[in-house]
Amino acid sequence: MARLSEKSLLAVAAVVDIAIHSRGQPVAAKALAERHSLPPRHLEPVLQALVHAGILKGVRGPRGGYELARERRRISVAEIARVAEATGAENAGHIPALVEKVVQPAVAPAEHSFEVALSAVSIDELCRAAEKHGLAEAKSTADFNI
Repeated sequence: MARLSEKSLLAVAAVVDIAIHSRGQPVAAKALAERHSLPPRHLEPVLQALVHAGILKGVRGPRGGYELARERRRISVAEIARVAEATGAENAGHIPALVEKVVQPAVAPAEHSFEVALSAVSIDELCRAAEKHGLAEAKSTADFNI
């Protein structure tokens, strides 16, 4: 993971949005999509992948939506990015020998350092930054819902 793709950035933003807006009830995918000016179906595959990875919890029903599956301080940006990048098979083609034998090994240490740095960034930190910038409601005492 050399840098965060738009898909990964959107997935991180969705998890932060859910952490900020789920005050005792799930956040509807439609509301999430509206806040980020996206078509409602655009986020569904990534949200479902985050549910399967244990980052989010899906709640069914008329007041259903998504909640954090665990404490926001225990969810890292790196984990979300890994899940987001695993959704869809966009690059399932042949990898040239030059890329496989020369380029990938050369950049692997930098990619590892980047992933280690991303692992240190939690959703809790991003929520606090959103609150500081006035992009979230008043501070919540709850990290996630049981």
